[in-house]
Amino acid sequence: MNDERIRFAAIGLNHNHIYGQVGALVGAGAEFVGYHAPEDDLVEGFARAYPDAPRIADERAILEDPTIDVVTSGSIPSDRAPLGVRVMQHGKDFLVDKPGVTTLEQLAEVRRVQKETGRIYSVFFSERLENRATVRALDLVRAGAIGQVVQTIGTGPHRPNLPSRPSWFFDPDRYGGILCDIASHQIDQFLHFADADHAEVTASLVANYKHPEHPGLQDYGEAHLRAGHVHGLARVDWYTPDGLPTWGDGRLLVLGTEGYMEIRKYCDLGGRTGGDHLFLVDGREVRRIDCAQVPLPFASQFLADVRDRTETSMSQERCLNACEIVLTAQAKAERLGHLAGSER
Repeated sequence: MNDERIRFAAIGLNHNHIYGQVGALVGAGAEFVGYHAPEDDLVEGFARAYPDAPRIADERAILEDPTIDVVTSGSIPSDRAPLGVRVMQHGKDFLVDKPGVTTLEQLAEVRRVQKETGRIYSVFFSERLENRATVRALDLVRAGAIGQVVQTIGTGPHRPNLPSRPSWFFDPDRYGGILCDIASHQIDQFLHFADADHAEVTASLVANYKHPEHPGLQDYGEAHLRAGHVHGLARVDWYTPDGLPTWGDGRLLVLGTEGYMEIRKYCDLGGRTGGDHLFLVDGREVRRIDCAQVPLPFASQFLADVRDRTETSMSQERCLNACEIVLTAQAKAERLGHLAGSER
């Protein structure tokens, strides 16, 4: 690995989360040395955001460059795990947008190669890692602020913006299904707030209730989880109405034996501006906790892990187990509504 500043490149710009991944690594001190993407329309906006990083015509030039330590990706979901395998086999660490994998077969190969190479395969669960209120809430839970955690309820509503979506958005073999895609966030959060590495999927379903013209689009999904004494519900959808001032009213409710917390991640319907709204109710009072100055440690921790071969940013086992739970929920889900082969 490079002895000085960590150098990284991007492969695949198909999801806008790549901007957050690159921004986080640059903000933590890594050097962004270039990117590869075949789509000219995606490159146009990315080049404006990062004018000093060159476009690299061939992916192999990145993989075979011994001075590049990390590859990050926001490629089409079904392409991410095969790319990550190539990255690890070339002696580099991998930071990928969620979902990190889209099939159990992909996951088995990722696990095999990760163990064989000892490289990092990290999934950028941004709803936890890049949300200041969620970071603060997890610290409070670990400090015992609400007693023993009993349940989490995580919601991930999204605005569909269907006219602007690429063809892969409507193909479940390419995006992985709504639970694999969106609910990756909620399931990752469940494991961390439950402080568990494993969880049972007790029930799950996916549906298309609103978009019969797109039978491959799953516009609603939910999964029920259990890890020891902690229960979880993840609910995700593509129903956010245009009247909401942001793309989705994502929330997390954490119930404990001595209180509860609610995180309103991106907006507050009560009227407060901005995001990162954290409310705590305990035996003394109701509090709104200001999270504006809460640090986001993930990117710095990830770079330290790359340098020191540690797991301070995220346990490799928990990361890949979260992927497995997501894939299990997706595979066993009851199919409803307008989906092909669904129960009406």
